[in-house]
Amino acid sequence: MDRITTHRNWGLHVAVGATLALVAVLAVLGWSPWPTRWPAFAMLAVLALAYAGFGWRGYEDRRAATAFVPLLVVAALVLPATVPSTAFVQCILFPVAWCQIERVRTSLLVSLAIGVAAGVGLQIASGPSALVSTVLIEGVSIAGACALGLWITRIARLSDERRQLIEELRATQDSLAKAHRRAGVTSERERLARELHDTVAQNLAGIVMLTERARGDLAADRVDRLDERLTILEESARAALEESRTLVAAGSAGIAGDGLGAALHRLGERFARETGIPVSVDAPDCALDRDTQVVLLRTGQEALANVRAHADAASVHVRLQVAAEQVSLRISDDGVGFDSAVPTAGHGLRGLRERLALAGGTCTITSSPGRGTVVAVALPTTPDPATQRSAAPLSGANR
Repeated sequence: MDRITTHRNWGLHVAVGATLALVAVLAVLGWSPWPTRWPAFAMLAVLALAYAGFGWRGYEDRRAATAFVPLLVVAALVLPATVPSTAFVQCILFPVAWCQIERVRTSLLVSLAIGVAAGVGLQIASGPSALVSTVLIEGVSIAGACALGLWITRIARLSDERRQLIEELRATQDSLAKAHRRAGVTSERERLARELHDTVAQNLAGIVMLTERARGDLAADRVDRLDERLTILEESARAALEESRTLVAAGSAGIAGDGLGAALHRLGERFARETGIPVSVDAPDCALDRDTQVVLLRTGQEALANVRAHADAASVHVRLQVAAEQVSLRISDDGVGFDSAVPTAGHGLRGLRERLALAGGTCTITSSPGRGTVVAVALPTTPDPATQRSAAPLSGANR
């Protein structure tokens, strides 16, 4: 049987003490075939002192158990041989032996030894006439002790297995919680990276481009253009500051006083002022939920940023279409194009696809060298009741 913790066995300690006290009373009052009963009292004293000294440690200490268990067999022999009624001591000898021995086979052998020793002691006290009754009594005692010991051992093992399973489950839950936290941190970092790329980074790229143009105008002595350049530069810087504050406030970047259609128009106007590339925008006001509007606005910003950086286009067209079950946004240019089958090294298109995938949308990019580029995205419509009453406004249409 698995060893049990000492501080949980005060009940067993009390049972041992009470049983030894009762056996002492039986030794005083019971019939004895011997003229003196001192061997019984001596055995009880040795057993009690041994248990108090080191036997109680046998539930946890193998060496203490090895020293104490043989005394149980000796007591089972001496006490019934001196006073037959003290054979009652077996009711505590069997449980103590099972609790202090680890192996089941050893517990069975010790139980058999205790029963045989008690039977021999009874035969010494009662003589051959009591042989049949002694065999019956000890046979039942041994069988009962072994059956009860095996049952309790199985219960203890099942309890240990359940405890181990519970500990493993807790460890697994802790591991899963840590994994979820790590996944949440990673997901939040990716979200912030997309937001920064689609807002602040693009605003800063526009500021750099405007600064370069202003420097070129200054070097060419085109002072009349500087005022317009500085105005656009100031607007871009203010827009970048607004987007930064929105991100710090953990809000949905782009929320303002009008809807997606107006935000796309502002986006096109600002792009045309910064780059000189005309942008036609066909984007009616529509009642969409806020997340869908933000995703579509970010799509337009990323597509126009790629036009500015790579397309060398003469014109751009932005078209928003809202149907019963899906909303689509199409951005096309007549620039140099590229081979869409070749993976790109930048973060923009990858982040765009990730954003759309998280929103349940699709992204199709059609392009070939010298024939322009078309970015077409589609999202399922999720009308917002509040937005239907008043179109959810968006700003941050700077890029």
